[in-house]
Amino acid sequence: MAFEGLSDKLQGVFKGLKGKGSLTEADINAAMREVKLALLEADVNFKVVKEFVASVKEKSLGEEVMASLTPAQQVIKIVNDELVDLMGGTGTKLTYSPKGFTVYMMVGLQGTGKTTTCGKLAMWLKKNGKKPMLCACDIYRPAAIDQLEIVGEAVETPVFTMRDCKDPSKIASAAISEAEKKGYNVLIIDTAGRLQIDEALMVELEDLKKTVRPHEILLVVDALTGQDAVNAAEGFNDRLGIDGIIMTKMDGDSRGGAALSTKKVTGRPIKFVGMGEKLDELQEFHPERMASRILGMGDMLSLIEKAQEDYDEKQAEELEQKIRKNKFTLEDFLEQMGQIRKMGGLAKILDMMPGMGNAKSEDIARGEKEFVQFEAIIQSMTKQERENPQILNASRRKRIAAGSGQPVQKINQLVKRYEESRKMMKQMMKPGAMSKMSRMFKGM
Repeated sequence: MAFEGLSDKLQGVFKGLKGKGSLTEADINAAMREVKLALLEADVNFKVVKEFVASVKEKSLGEEVMASLTPAQQVIKIVNDELVDLMGGTGTKLTYSPKGFTVYMMVGLQGTGKTTTCGKLAMWLKKNGKKPMLCACDIYRPAAIDQLEIVGEAVETPVFTMRDCKDPSKIASAAISEAEKKGYNVLIIDTAGRLQIDEALMVELEDLKKTVRPHEILLVVDALTGQDAVNAAEGFNDRLGIDGIIMTKMDGDSRGGAALSTKKVTGRPIKFVGMGEKLDELQEFHPERMASRILGMGDMLSLIEKAQEDYDEKQAEELEQKIRKNKFTLEDFLEQMGQIRKMGGLAKILDMMPGMGNAKSEDIARGEKEFVQFEAIIQSMTKQERENPQILNASRRKRIAAGSGQPVQKINQLVKRYEESRKMMKQMMKPGAMSKMSRMFKGM
């Protein structure tokens, strides 16, 4: 999970501070040494770490903090505020041309996932009421055009190509004319990448920028490359003047150094992060939410948004009525497991739950495996058994065990989990349920 190592270490530092009734300057200095090491291990730029720690230390030693009843909480708040500021303050949204037609030029090194990100961006734009078209301007990489066409088909977005043309500026100009003529209001240009920044690449991109005058130039970088991603961002920004960054593979980067360094080094905001391989796993970047996750405080807003996006409103109303009438069945329990998988699985949900971001990967893997086992058991039951688990006597359980390939103990475990979930759902209907949600998820 993103920032896993850094999150664990910072939470360890703060746990030590919370154990003290009052803080001395020596306590702050010791804590800041640990914070500095944690950030460096997370591959955050050295200069950025130095400035960050100095700022946190200065504010933490202020009279108001040292004299307060809860100095440890004050220090945590300062670290949270500084993390938010480091990543750009507030989220910087994608902007659109006031003229009604917008061109986004996607740039980046080879292998960062730029072509796939073009498709993800198209999908995100469609969800937000736009009508995008993709344009293939990578004329060098073998099968680059074919790949963009496959991605375009997957997100149901047309792709403009001129296979015989070797001039990206001509292709993009023709694409703009075609898109405007056919009523599309956004054009996403997929450009060529290289294994490293070179003069020929930059000249070509500068010419393309002069020709199409894009509303925004978006740089795609790979979070897993750490400070190499930051250096690439600096290089592209110096030559092209990028408007924003899309950081891919954030879900696989347990360190997070690139995300914490990029804005400070380049002055350009991260606008989106790729949180998975699926084409709908592009998320707007919110510094305040990411800081909250790093400090183990979860990200309930993103969790709610994800649930609203993936959950059918009618389904939600029907489920609510069933819970209120105490008619939540094993069929509904099976549906909820499917819904969790649809939302990205246990790992992604727990990452957004307060106090659950540092859940152990082996525990999550065990939970995911249990889901598969429970699905097999429920699917081996009759309709009557799913609707009324109380009738599951010893002989029925033995038959279901044989049909699902699971031991009887696992069926007993399922029934127990189901009962716990039923009670939890009932509790969630009561006022003030949100404050109890973290404890309930731990129970699950």
